[in-house]
Amino acid sequence: MYGDSATIRKILTELGDTWAVVGLSMNQDRPAYRVAAVLQRFGKRIVPVHPKAETVHGEQGYPSLDAVPFPVDVVDVFVNSDLAGPVADEAVAIGAKAVWYQLGVVDEKAYDRTRAAGLEMVMDHCPAIEIGNLA
Repeated sequence: MYGDSATIRKILTELGDTWAVVGLSMNQDRPAYRVAAVLQRFGKRIVPVHPKAETVHGEQGYPSLDAVPFPVDVVDVFVNSDLAGPVADEAVAIGAKAVWYQLGVVDEKAYDRTRAAGLEMVMDHCPAIEIGNLA
């Protein structure tokens, strides 16, 4: 419901290759670490966004979306659903083109706000899985 195949394909292939990964740190046990590596293998530039602002997979980290000093195309969200709404609002504020909520992350009100602002959005899907399914 929150990620039809056309929207998924559009985000992965048409909206740009700079992906801010919110919640990405050097913790290799976290899904964000593995998903970011897959996105890099498929040619995406990942931008770690985490309060620690760590460099991950060779990319400089930033403490927040508004601290990233260049345009971000897609905001990939690895935070709990109750924290995800403000991240979507920040994505709108920085001029991102799309928001992607990871598996298990759902906020219907944020979805409605984000779509109303003109951004594409997917919830409860994993781009590392979906990008591998593109033909």
